[in-house]
Amino acid sequence: MKSKNIFILMGNPDAESTCGQLATAYENGARASGHEVRRTNLSNITFDPILHKGYKVIQELEPDLKKFQEDIRWADHFVLLYPTWWSSMPALLKGLFDRVWLPGFAFHFHPHLGWDKLLKGKTGRVVVTMDSWPMVSRILFGDSTNEIGRAILGFSGIHPIRIKKIGNVKHLSDDDKKQWYQKVHTWGQKAK
Repeated sequence: MKSKNIFILMGNPDAESTCGQLATAYENGARASGHEVRRTNLSNITFDPILHKGYKVIQELEPDLKKFQEDIRWADHFVLLYPTWWSSMPALLKGLFDRVWLPGFAFHFHPHLGWDKLLKGKTGRVVVTMDSWPMVSRILFGDSTNEIGRAILGFSGIHPIRIKKIGNVKHLSDDDKKQWYQKVHTWGQKAK
C-alpha cells in the first residue's frame, strides 16, 4: 500500500474524551503502517470562532488557522472526529470551519453559476460519537452529518467521505470500547 499524508483533526474541545482516544487509535494505526501523520486537537488551536462581519469582510487568519489550512492542503486523507451535541458538531468546531473554509482555499465560485472544488483528490473519514443510538437520532432529528459530509467536505471536493457514527458512547462496556479502538486503529492502518 502506498503511504499517504494523513491529517487528523480531533474536533472535541475536550482532548480527554472518547473522541481523543479514537483519534489516538487512528493515529497509531496510521503511523504503524508508515503513513505520514499530522494531528491537531481543537482544544490546542487559538482563534476567534466568530465571523464578526459574516463573509462581507474576511478576517485575518490567526497563525493556528493558517497552519490548519496548510495541513489540509498537505493531506491526501483528512480524518475528523467529533461528538454530536444537539444534533450537530460542537460550536467551536463549526467556528473553525466558518473561519477557514474560505473562497480560494476550499472552493471558488463562478460568476454566474457553479463552483470549483479546490480540495478535489483528497479523501475523508469522519467519526461522530453520540450518547444516543445513531438510528434513534436519525429517526428523531434527521441525518446530523449532512452539514459536514455534504455541505462542508463534499462541497470542497473531498471524496469519498466515509462517515461512521458510534452511538450509546456513555454506556459502552470496556470490551465494546476496545473493539471500537481496534476498528479505528485498522482504519488508520489502511488510511480509510
